[in-house]
Amino acid sequence: MHPCLKVVTQLSVAAFAFSLNMNAALAQSAVSQSISPAELLERSRPRLEGIYAKGEMRPKRFEANWLGDSTGFVIPEKDADSGESVRAIYSVESGERTVASPDVEIAERDPLLSPDGRSLLKKQRRSWVIRDLGSGESRPLLEPSKSGDISYQDPSWSPDGKRILFVEANSNDVQFRNVLVPDDPSYPSVSKTRFARVGTKIPELRVGVVSVDGDDAGSVTWLPIAFPEEGGYFGEVSWAGNSDEVLVERLSRFRDKREFLLAKVDGSVSTLFEETNDAWAVGSHGINSGITWLDGGKRFLFLSEKDGWRQAFTIARDGTDIQILTPGEYDIIDRAEPGDVVDEANGWYYFYASPENGTQRYLHRVPLDGSGTLEKITPGDQPGWHEYQFSPDRKWAFHTYSTVNTPPVVELVSIPEHRSIRILEDNQELQKLAQKTITRATEFVQLKLSEDVTVDASVTKPSDFDESKRYPVFVYVYGEPYLQTVLDRWGAAQIDFLRTIADLGYITVSIDNRGTPCPKGAAWRRSIFGSLGPLSTEEQAAAIQELGRTRSYVDLSRVGIWGWSGGGSNTLNALFRKPDVYHLGIAVVPKPQPHLYNAWFQEIYMRTPEVNADGYARSAPLGFADGLKGKLLIVTGSGETNTHIQIIEGLVDRLIELGKPFDYMVYPNRDHGLREGKGSEVHVRMLITRYLLENLTPGPMPVESN
Repeated sequence: MHPCLKVVTQLSVAAFAFSLNMNAALAQSAVSQSISPAELLERSRPRLEGIYAKGEMRPKRFEANWLGDSTGFVIPEKDADSGESVRAIYSVESGERTVASPDVEIAERDPLLSPDGRSLLKKQRRSWVIRDLGSGESRPLLEPSKSGDISYQDPSWSPDGKRILFVEANSNDVQFRNVLVPDDPSYPSVSKTRFARVGTKIPELRVGVVSVDGDDAGSVTWLPIAFPEEGGYFGEVSWAGNSDEVLVERLSRFRDKREFLLAKVDGSVSTLFEETNDAWAVGSHGINSGITWLDGGKRFLFLSEKDGWRQAFTIARDGTDIQILTPGEYDIIDRAEPGDVVDEANGWYYFYASPENGTQRYLHRVPLDGSGTLEKITPGDQPGWHEYQFSPDRKWAFHTYSTVNTPPVVELVSIPEHRSIRILEDNQELQKLAQKTITRATEFVQLKLSEDVTVDASVTKPSDFDESKRYPVFVYVYGEPYLQTVLDRWGAAQIDFLRTIADLGYITVSIDNRGTPCPKGAAWRRSIFGSLGPLSTEEQAAAIQELGRTRSYVDLSRVGIWGWSGGGSNTLNALFRKPDVYHLGIAVVPKPQPHLYNAWFQEIYMRTPEVNADGYARSAPLGFADGLKGKLLIVTGSGETNTHIQIIEGLVDRLIELGKPFDYMVYPNRDHGLREGKGSEVHVRMLITRYLLENLTPGPMPVESN
């Protein structure tokens, strides 16, 4: 380990020692209950403003581009003398700094730049133009469609620069949604936006190739790749290693079928690979989608969960001779970089995996010929989360290492030895702030729910935690297939906010139930298929009960839960279906009527009500609102483009009809992240904190008092 990394680790360990700093004093105040909720709230304000208004807990980003020959990297800087922007080159071997010339070749090339570097594609409304970089003149590549709402997407140059591949999206049959525009307060305008709701028309897609020059410039050849009447989607659409063939990844509307097609520009199409899955082949995060060509275009590499784990395969260009690269019962968490990291010269494929711990991530590799076993590249003495940005020759990488309790450090390392060359960003100021803020480390635990199911959870305790007493619990939930919340990574899953809440006298907890995208096998992830809500509700509640059974300091008579988006939906389900487990819930931008959500996401996991009416009925919190007993706060924005306010208002009406007391906050013209407008992010967190303090008593109580 590099000496600087050792220092950082030692500082982090020291930071967990007991300290009577501001956070501990705040927690002690909650413990004694001698301070009112309003006073505790105001004492939290500086910390929340530091996190959300000033970004004090955000690390500095290290941004650099590798040189094409891998001998160094380029960093944009300000010249110390002139103050002008320059591009500085740093040598890998010596660290020597020089100023880059205008024509320096970097590895990361603008995909809109032509192969000869003379022309650049530029978006213009719903179409594209080609700009000559020499003369500055522009000419249309594709004339804007006169047939309504048609756009052209994802253009890419052919290797010879004579053609451009693109996808046409025809949204004419996608229904409009009317949205108020906050212009005149008395007479607001109305804008119309296309919105493909579950079960309705989605955009029609097709693949085209347009000629750039010559007599046929501007003429389009449409590839004969069609969808059934219900429509579908494209994943990878790219040139197949030459200027005459295109690789197209076609996905069914429900994403339960995937095909790799090889299409010649002259019109013939062949199927190289296809897979179907009773649940889904490609999820909403798209990790499985895409390919990388190998061996001069003779084979390509792709990811699939067809055999029960996310694994890497190669297949010949003609669709024969499929080979597995990563045999074994473990998941590839993700590609080491977008587009895969392949070292063909030495025969290696690099990727992220963590077979022993689903909360962490490490760099691994396997031989490209499929003959070898898994090799871990990340050192064993650095448990946590790792990211890499490789040099073109795969001999060097920018390595970022962090844990949930330790801010990231970026270093230059050699590959595969992982020898640390030098520290590139130590985030020293953030390290110091972390020492003052994180006086008690967030812990990771495993909760056994049955013989077959064990879930991961993160637990954050107050700074002055006393194990002989009982504390209220505040759960942060997501619980859906898009993301995990239990991650050993700096800044993961609202952790800065959860630490703030913990220091008010709560134990904050997050749990990854089955159905979340943990690297625990395809069966784990797909167990939630058909109805988002029932399984997550059962396992979240069971996990809290297990936490209370095995930890005497957990007060099960004081349990709150909150979540955002899908987590907001799970919060509603928890409060409605498990009223004896949860006593308070805060649902931020939830979707209590999933049949009104967007088709692109919801149909992957639940199809449509026409074919899965029971699944939608079991999923919708709206149908279980009569179970509400505890305190409920619903938060949304009137400018929501994702979980539209109308999706939520149906639940609001239902609660009113039932005579259920609840609280409701609408942020005017805010979207899904509730970030628009000065002070919004802080205000949302202050609102959540206030509601919690006023309705779920903070601080410890003697065990016998329970």
